[in-house]
Amino acid sequence: LRVMDGKNVFYQMCCCSCGEQEPEEKTPIISETLLYFGREAKRRRAEEANLWSEPQDTSHTERDDDRELYNLLQKRAKTRRGSQGYRRLSFDIHSVRQVRRDVLGKWKMILEVLGFHKEADSLLTVTSTTSYNNLRNPTEAKHLLELLSQDTSIFDNKMPAERYIFVLDRLIILDIAQDFMMKAKNYYPRELGQESEIDSEDTGAILLRKKNEIDSVTDEEPEEIDEDILLARSLD
Repeated sequence: LRVMDGKNVFYQMCCCSCGEQEPEEKTPIISETLLYFGREAKRRRAEEANLWSEPQDTSHTERDDDRELYNLLQKRAKTRRGSQGYRRLSFDIHSVRQVRRDVLGKWKMILEVLGFHKEADSLLTVTSTTSYNNLRNPTEAKHLLELLSQDTSIFDNKMPAERYIFVLDRLIILDIAQDFMMKAKNYYPRELGQESEIDSEDTGAILLRKKNEIDSVTDEEPEEIDEDILLARSLD
């Protein structure tokens, strides 16, 4: 009987300990964590691809250019993948994004000419989590953005993107904002047809490399880039 009682006690202890572990509760926590990181990674890829002019506007409706791109993305999301309409929308989206990448490429080229080869990407990174509250020189940065729009063609004579206020604020802190302005006026003068003076031996190489980098930029959906290129060639 004592042996049996001991077995019963041992059996009860094992059952109780098994019941207390409840491993099934850990599964939802892990799943939610993976989903969160997955959403964050997708958001970052989308922001890198879209280069929203006003990254703080998560509705993408405050600016006409952001609203145009957002509407194209929404329309494509409701279109059957692989259809002619889907490919045409992908081509339009790629074209809009390419214009934004071209502007970004100009900024990066100037930063590299100024010697910021390794830091250029981080200086140009602006996301929806970048806060206006962190700006240290907002008034001066906005003023410089207006001057760039008026005195240069770095924005292709279009409305300047608000995202570059953050970039200019960083350049002000580094005390290179005025140097950047001078280079921008030199390489991208406002007057049409006016040639810029080349004062750097590396400028040609940098421009060529920048063109190659822009052409090879990936999308958040890489397979759609191939469709865009094929469609562009077919339309030509």
